[in-house]
Amino acid sequence: MAEHDLSDARYNGASANAGVNKDAAAVVIGARKLTIEEVVAIAQRCAPVALNTDPAWRARIQRGADFLRRQLAAGATVYGVNTGYGDACVVDVPMELVEALPLQLTRYHGCGMGQYLDDAQTLAVIAARLNSLAYGFSGVRPVLLERLADLINHRVLPRIPSEGSVGASGDLTPLSYVAAALAGERDVQFEGALRDVRDVWAELGVAPLTLAPKEGLALMNGTAVMTGLACLAFARADHLTRLAARLTALSTVALDGRAAHFDAMLFEVKPHAGQAEAAGWIRDDLAGRDDTPGHRLQDRYSIRCAPHVIGVARDALTWVRRDVENELNSANDNPLIDPDNERVLHGGNFYGGHIAFAMDALKVAVANLADLMDRQLALLVDVNFNNGLPRNLSGAAPARAAINHGFKAVQISSSAWTAEALKNTMPASVFSRSTEAHNQDKVSMGTIAARDCLRVLELTEQVAAAHTLATVQAARLRLRIDSATPVPAPLQYFIDGVSAQSPFVDEDRALESELRALTARIAACDLLDDYRGGPDA
Repeated sequence: MAEHDLSDARYNGASANAGVNKDAAAVVIGARKLTIEEVVAIAQRCAPVALNTDPAWRARIQRGADFLRRQLAAGATVYGVNTGYGDACVVDVPMELVEALPLQLTRYHGCGMGQYLDDAQTLAVIAARLNSLAYGFSGVRPVLLERLADLINHRVLPRIPSEGSVGASGDLTPLSYVAAALAGERDVQFEGALRDVRDVWAELGVAPLTLAPKEGLALMNGTAVMTGLACLAFARADHLTRLAARLTALSTVALDGRAAHFDAMLFEVKPHAGQAEAAGWIRDDLAGRDDTPGHRLQDRYSIRCAPHVIGVARDALTWVRRDVENELNSANDNPLIDPDNERVLHGGNFYGGHIAFAMDALKVAVANLADLMDRQLALLVDVNFNNGLPRNLSGAAPARAAINHGFKAVQISSSAWTAEALKNTMPASVFSRSTEAHNQDKVSMGTIAARDCLRVLELTEQVAAAHTLATVQAARLRLRIDSATPVPAPLQYFIDGVSAQSPFVDEDRALESELRALTARIAACDLLDDYRGGPDA
């Protein structure tokens, strides 16, 4: 079997690519900037990738690999190519061992632990690494890029342990599992089964790749794990801000609150853009609602100040996008190979400080959303604060009310998830450790920060699911009390959509399966897409 790439038909038919969306347009890699949304499309929507067909771009990639070969032939010393790695950079590698060095790097880094990344996370990681190498400053051959594209398009997914990276020199240990898969070592997920990757390559008619000098280092010495995870975190956080706004509007209806708290002028005179954006979503959802005072002249802070809380996350997302997409569209390994000026540049672009700080900040903003939604839920279930709704939002008939407890336990669980989310906001980036004989003596912890952010998102999505079910229940109870309660169309669509999946709770029942299903939809960022009339419509 030849080592060169498969035919271009692999990008068009994708008949062997289990899980690939055959109707989705391929995301082009090379000579263009990749967006967070495109990474998410590859990871979650199963979009294929296609390498740029521009001959000039492909020639530039090849020039980098050719220049590196010439440097070696001329006897030049290049870190990680004919020297040892890290602190062993002072160790010269004999020419007869140079070809064996890349595979050795992948093998001794095969020590990751913890849970394995899921399929979407793995795809995001591979997409991030492929895009970085496609900038042409890494000295790799075109065939390496083609084989990375094969991993995505054929859904040959390395099992990447989530723990073991300090975020500089990049994500060495987790990315070693990607490099090893290309070289025909370790296990992968393929078509729903755990397989030996060598057998999978044989089934696809491809020989395992023999890594050329520097290709192991180029694959591993970069920020692809933290960056891929950051792309997914961004998308989920964006969706949560929109959902938190929708739930605030619905809580306002359920609590018989005031739409006037979201008047546009309030947010013109305090001009934080994200705050105004969140207020605009809530205002649109409440359009047509009477502004006369309900039970209180001013609703409690978790309602009245919701745009101010959500707005912090909205504004944070603007610079988080900037930093994540800068990292995504960067050459971030070491050394870099400049094929145009024929230079080898030894530096520290593998350092993941920007991703670390962005993820540390984003997890704080997201945890505040959890706290906001949990506070709103606490108001809804408490007869002292819910303006006439039944205790714990129970929908039981009067004769059965004494033994029904509605959403009491759901609120307790939501509080537990919120507390855990808040606990996980401790910044990872300040916990740098000196490693590898004090060569890697200041590291970013970017991958830990990204993993923490995903955990906070997971917990916050559980809170959002609980709040969604409770708020829909509360709105339906409010309509029982007063059938003339105005419910604007966007909120009615939302109520109807949620109720179709989770019926009204009259008699107590276990809600775990409904909470899990709704949480999965929130994590997939498609809840508001289906329930028309909201910010995504």
